[in-house]
Amino acid sequence: MAQENFSIGVILDKGSLVGETGWTSISMAVDDFYVAHPNYSTRLVLHLKDSNEDIIGAASAALDLLKINQVVAIIGPQKSSQAKFIADLGNSTRVPILSFSALSSSLSPAFIPYFVRTALNDSSQAAPIAALVQRFQWREVVTVYEDSDFSTGALPHIVDALQDAGARVPYRCAIPPYANNDYVLKELYKLKAAQTRVFVVHTSSSLGKRLFPMLEEAGMMSEGYAWIITDGLTSLLDSMDASVLNSMQGVLGLKPYVEETKRLIDFKARWKKRIIRADADIVSPSVFAYWAYDTVWALALAVENFKIENPGLRNPKFALNASADLANLGSSPIGPKLRQSLLTTSFDGLSGKFNVVSGQLESSAFEIVNVLNNGKRSIGVWTPSKGILTSLNSNASVALKPVIWPGESTIVPKGWEIPVSGTKLMIGVPVKPGFPGFVDVERDPVTHQVKASGFCIEVFDMVMKALPYGVAYEYIPFEDAKGNSNGSYDDLVNQVYLKKFDAVVGDITIIANRSQHVEFTLPYTESGVSMLVPVKDDRRRSAWVFLDPLTPDLWIVSGAFFIFTGFVIWVLEHRINDEFRGEPSYQIGTVSYFVFSTLVFAHKEKMVSNLSKVVVIIWVFVVLILTSSYTASLTSMLTVQKLQPTVTNIDDLIKNKDYVGYLDDSFVPGLLERLKIPKDRLRNLSSPDDYYNALLKGSKNGGVAAVFDEVPYLKVFLSKYCDGHTMVGPTYKTDGFGFVFPIGSPLVPDVSRAILNVTEGNQMDAIMKKLYGSESCQDKSSTIASNSLTFDSFWGLFLITGVASFVALVVFVALFIHQNREFLMNTIRSERTLWEKIAHIFTHYDAKDLSSPAFKKTASADGLAEGGAAGIVDAHITNNSRTPSSISDHTYENFTPEEERSPYVGPAAWPEVDGPGIHTPPDAQ
Repeated sequence: MAQENFSIGVILDKGSLVGETGWTSISMAVDDFYVAHPNYSTRLVLHLKDSNEDIIGAASAALDLLKINQVVAIIGPQKSSQAKFIADLGNSTRVPILSFSALSSSLSPAFIPYFVRTALNDSSQAAPIAALVQRFQWREVVTVYEDSDFSTGALPHIVDALQDAGARVPYRCAIPPYANNDYVLKELYKLKAAQTRVFVVHTSSSLGKRLFPMLEEAGMMSEGYAWIITDGLTSLLDSMDASVLNSMQGVLGLKPYVEETKRLIDFKARWKKRIIRADADIVSPSVFAYWAYDTVWALALAVENFKIENPGLRNPKFALNASADLANLGSSPIGPKLRQSLLTTSFDGLSGKFNVVSGQLESSAFEIVNVLNNGKRSIGVWTPSKGILTSLNSNASVALKPVIWPGESTIVPKGWEIPVSGTKLMIGVPVKPGFPGFVDVERDPVTHQVKASGFCIEVFDMVMKALPYGVAYEYIPFEDAKGNSNGSYDDLVNQVYLKKFDAVVGDITIIANRSQHVEFTLPYTESGVSMLVPVKDDRRRSAWVFLDPLTPDLWIVSGAFFIFTGFVIWVLEHRINDEFRGEPSYQIGTVSYFVFSTLVFAHKEKMVSNLSKVVVIIWVFVVLILTSSYTASLTSMLTVQKLQPTVTNIDDLIKNKDYVGYLDDSFVPGLLERLKIPKDRLRNLSSPDDYYNALLKGSKNGGVAAVFDEVPYLKVFLSKYCDGHTMVGPTYKTDGFGFVFPIGSPLVPDVSRAILNVTEGNQMDAIMKKLYGSESCQDKSSTIASNSLTFDSFWGLFLITGVASFVALVVFVALFIHQNREFLMNTIRSERTLWEKIAHIFTHYDAKDLSSPAFKKTASADGLAEGGAAGIVDAHITNNSRTPSSISDHTYENFTPEEERSPYVGPAAWPEVDGPGIHTPPDAQ
């Protein structure tokens, strides 16, 4: 069976490590494929061209392959810089370009369809690099990269992945591929002078071999440093000299994970024999050799799927002058189908599963290695789905085998160090007289040594001691030649941005405009701006102070309920109780005396009606509560000191156009202006004594009506001038005091965590007591309230007694109507006028209810004692000169002996004046 040959071009840098190992793998792949597939009707014929590590050489080789050899596909070129032109050439001629070593993501198969990357995109290692940085909790990373096409594609992806992992990239060190040693060392010493100690190196093997010996020379491969190399270096570690490997001890590297199968072991053995015969100084094949091998197998499988008789280019018009004939190269008739076959080819290769997705090899796992003892040791793997694992079959995430770091250290580098240029951190502190206790700076007159103390200094010292590592630092006062402050607090904060100070410690408030150029730690004090005002004793001195405990509305309501309750009692008791009968003036006096005597619980009148008893019980309870409250309030007014603020809110200050004080050199004026206080109403003050004197003078005498400042300052003031002052009004939110560091400083997260630990402990309480004093100033705002009792506090009680009285009144009226329904009906039907009817009904109500048990009991008792009460009615009838009211109001003891001897006239003997059967007593007519 005749075999059809397909010409395949190969472009490599034969003098390079990758080129030599790649060509060996490609040659072996062709032989192995057709040994494994002897019945295939197609065969690849390789045409090797050497690019001589030159872009133009690679382009010339590609043109020769297309014109002369009429290849249907090209394997190569080796470098990304070479592949750009050749990929475009393949795109125009529809000849697939397969590269196993051009890894730059700047070459995108999405834009160059005929470029097929049979290797991993170098941006695929960005995620495992970021995972390593996150695993060791490094917060700053510097990238060291080759300033060529080798790095331009991957570097942005690596930086983005690091930032997504929470690591900042403060600096990127670019080294040209052909830079001399002096230039490289100069760049390295710049890195050493900075504080970051974690580096990611992304260079070619040629530059990497030069870089690490120079790093060792610069002292940057010692304890405290961390180095991560990308697969461009890691994959070629086995082929590096021992001297280079010695300089790389402790480095972490990433390379594509390749499973050690029997087929791979057999290939390595045969490959070593073959490479030795070529006199190449190579120990073991790299992943590039595996990818080269798999590329040939993928191409051979794709070609076999299409048995095309004529593999040449359509209408080829080649000329010796390539520059004149680029437009006439034509296109491959099998290119589109061959490309499609390549993209759908899938098999198990030496490097693992060969599967092309979106024009490039599908991303797989990465192996993490640790360089040591002239070699490397696998310490873990990374997969896109599970992250970092000890091994591919492990389920323990974020686990690595023990790492040996540079300097043969087993301690994980913290990622930063104090720069070599200085042995201590330079901590700026403010020089500000006025408020002592926060930061106090003293200078020894003999040694001129600076000694800083105070609340902020003690907190910072305690926080630095709480760090898991030691940090050396010294305090530098922000002062001029005369020892005075060298600027405002904003100027002091700006010194960190200008790199004059490594940090600033003091009573520095965290505000938005300051955080634009520096980074603050978490606050270590309470936050907020409040108003300080004088207070005055508001005890009453008026002769009418006894009226003040109750508000006018409560006085009016109380009086109304006294009258209403008295009226209800009179209505309920008048017909059945002699104590509530008599002349009108007498009855009014009795009712008034009875009701108001309940204030002192001195009422002696006997209640007869059960309804009255209920009403009185409830009313007495209300009076008890009311009088008790009145007594307590009046006592407080006369004896307890009442401190009232002279100003209660900011609106009073604006309305009265008062002057307002603030601490000099603070952000408070901006806040006050936003609160609508005019700028010309503001006065700057410098110390607690200034606060006291200004408040004492008052706004109209050259002082201020109120002082606005942060709560910590006001507490210090109150610890000294507690009497006569208080904080009132709302507290305006601020973020409190914080320590200042440069943006991205790795100290900030650690210091912030230490602040949390310190502020939650007992030591912080001791420092606070030292600042504010052991005895806190009593908050006088608790005594600032209304002195008078209001109706709102008692309306429930009045509601209860009102409802009870009303219900009792309604029940009485209902019973009266029911008991006297015939009389009422006859009265209504009579021909009297309306007012006569009303007067007649009232006259009937005004009469004694002789059917009442109270009167029956009295009559029975008198009859037994005096021989009967028959003369009572007769006395009433015969004494025609008396008014009905006076007649009905007689009691038995008021009758004369003659009246007592008068015969009793019962209801049957009364004249029928209101109709048949209706008898009216004479005193009711």
